[in-house]
Amino acid sequence: MEIIFIIKAAIIGIVEGITEFLPISSTGHMIIVGNLINFKAPTYNKVYIDMFEVVIQLGAILAIVVLYWDKIVNSLKNLAPGKWGFKLWFSILIAFIPAAIAGVLFNDLIQEKLFNPVTVSCALIFGGFLMIYMENKYRIGNSTKKIEDVSVVQAFKIGCFQCLSLWPGMSRSASTIMGGWISGLTNVAAAEFSFFLAIPTMVAASGWSLLKVKIVMDSSQIIALVVGFVVSFLVALVVVEKFIGFLKRKPMRVFAIYRIFIGIVVLILAFTKVINA
Repeated sequence: MEIIFIIKAAIIGIVEGITEFLPISSTGHMIIVGNLINFKAPTYNKVYIDMFEVVIQLGAILAIVVLYWDKIVNSLKNLAPGKWGFKLWFSILIAFIPAAIAGVLFNDLIQEKLFNPVTVSCALIFGGFLMIYMENKYRIGNSTKKIEDVSVVQAFKIGCFQCLSLWPGMSRSASTIMGGWISGLTNVAAAEFSFFLAIPTMVAASGWSLLKVKIVMDSSQIIALVVGFVVSFLVALVVVEKFIGFLKRKPMRVFAIYRIFIGIVVLILAFTKVINA
């Protein structure tokens, strides 16, 4: 039983590492896959599952810190007002605020009403069609190629779009990238801005969630948590580099089509009782 539990934790870690920075929703996929492999409450302690999902997200965020370490350090060295590091992190702060406020106000309602396969499927499908529309309408001709050139107005637009990600299945990455398109960012710039925005967003969300968690773990739960964190970190390291390489050559339509397809499949599975709605 303990081995199976740890294997399931590794599977969820893989899912998180693959999906956290792709525009296909990590939370949505963890809900779906967790349901399919029975890595969920009430099979396991709900408090533990909630904490597990938070901690492995931090593993994926650590991958961004490692991959962009030089740029992060250089930006902090240029943090004085008027320098590019100050402009970058001020823009990140502006983009962070809208979803942070909305998350605090509506977190309990979202947790109660939207964390299930049916609502996730609807978000995947809706977000897929929205991505296709947004990319066709706004991406071509975008001129902001570097995240340090993002203005306060652009950052605020991106932050407002990030609020869409509060609906599990919409995807934080997809929401911020679409906000980037509307704001004039190229594919790569929009994706990289979403990576940097993920650092304060996910750390704050994780810290907020962990403050509410009080749990005593046994040895198998601790091992599963460590395995999930490490797997998520290692998989995200590979995925982020591949994703940026992909965006330099191809449009994002493939992710939108995938979202629509997987959303329809999960709806069918839910209504045929293969997975619990």
